[in-house]
Amino acid sequence: MKFKTRIRITFITIILLPLLLTALAFLLIGFYLSNDFKTAVSNPTVELSESMQELTNYSDDLYKDLLKVKEENPEKFEDVEFLQSVTDGISGNNTFIMVRKDGAVYYSGNDRASGKLMDMLPAYGGGDISTESGYYYKNPERYVKQIDFRFSDGSEGSLFVVTAAATVISKRLLADMTIAIMAILVFTSGMLTRWISKSVFSPLGELNVAMQKIKEGNFDYSLPTEAKGEMGDLYRNYEDMRLRLKESSEEKVEQEKNNKELISNISHDLKTPITAIKGYVEGIMDGVADTPEKVDKYIKTIYNKANDMDKLINELTLYSGIENSRIPYNFHRINVADYFGDCVEEVGLDLESKSIKLDYENMVDRDTLVIADPEQLKKVINNIISNSVKYMDKHEGHIAIRILDEADSIRVEIEDNGKGIAQQDLQKIFDRFYRTDTSRNSAQGGSGIGLSIVKKIIEDHGGYIWATSKEGEGTCMHFVLRKYIELQATEV
Repeated sequence: MKFKTRIRITFITIILLPLLLTALAFLLIGFYLSNDFKTAVSNPTVELSESMQELTNYSDDLYKDLLKVKEENPEKFEDVEFLQSVTDGISGNNTFIMVRKDGAVYYSGNDRASGKLMDMLPAYGGGDISTESGYYYKNPERYVKQIDFRFSDGSEGSLFVVTAAATVISKRLLADMTIAIMAILVFTSGMLTRWISKSVFSPLGELNVAMQKIKEGNFDYSLPTEAKGEMGDLYRNYEDMRLRLKESSEEKVEQEKNNKELISNISHDLKTPITAIKGYVEGIMDGVADTPEKVDKYIKTIYNKANDMDKLINELTLYSGIENSRIPYNFHRINVADYFGDCVEEVGLDLESKSIKLDYENMVDRDTLVIADPEQLKKVINNIISNSVKYMDKHEGHIAIRILDEADSIRVEIEDNGKGIAQQDLQKIFDRFYRTDTSRNSAQGGSGIGLSIVKKIIEDHGGYIWATSKEGEGTCMHFVLRKYIELQATEV
């Protein structure tokens, strides 16, 4: 779930939930207080709530006081001044008195309320002094007690003690609702805090632990999740970062291993010619080469060994530059027929001196072009042919170069009849520092990076390379380059 959605839900919940719960609490508390008041007037033996008990106690006390007045001096019920003094004494207690004479209002402490109650009040003689019970009127909510007497002229009279139950209920309701609202707010706050904690802070805590693992170098601590929204994206981004860091760490370990192997290989490959050079120089110095012919032979051997060392160093320098992207490519449009024709002519002379036959076949159109760096592409061809010559084990060596047309690309095949490559080694020959010659025979040695340079250059040209081979019969290197197709405007 997105954070915006969470914020909206939280905002709506903060408003609606307290309102709904407050309305429900209002209805329940109101219903309870109303029933409590009804119980107060209908069943005096039932234990009442504090507010209802206070209400009925006050009404009952006033009622008892007025009963004494009736017994001692009932004429006071005719005295308006006395009745007004009683009204003044009970002002603010939600209670008033009224006197009825022959069905008409004689006195009222609350004219407005008396008008509503007049037609509802019981007739003369309805008040039972023995039980002192009262009457409850729902609309308006009033608790009424009645005292019957006779006026001095013999008219029937009734004095009513009227208590407004709604006012007392409202006060109690206000107190109860205050407590209820506080409880509702605490409940809402706790619920939202728990929800946010579970959906936000708990995942953040897990991410914090995961990042600590990353800091410690532990890239195996995963955080899979099916969650959506920002938190799910955060988890998935962490997983992507963890996998990349793990891959980078593994590559770093592999690179360190390769670098150590490279140093070991270079040490071996340099030590062999250096040892030979040192031996031949000592032979000359010690007089072992005692004829001009031997001296000439020793010097030529020293020269060849020095050339091998120089070639190895140049190869390593080239590889380092390509790997670190420090060698800029100079791409040009190259005519395939002209370029490969020149290359074949150049390498043909060298192969002829080694008694290796070279065949060349071009099956692309004369005007076919590719985008390539001529110098780097020449390194590709020279490395492949050099590799073929190195592992040539036939008395009559043979190398064939073929240029094939493949619609929007060209495919170059360089095939030899050397000793071939085992199938288990075929997929590894383009790996850095890999050598099929594990014995590192000096005659066929090398750094093991020649074909990895070839692969890197071809891939930087937007092409790809692979090899096919059969042991004892030879090897064929294939690489593909895209054609250059010039877009021409067409008339509409």
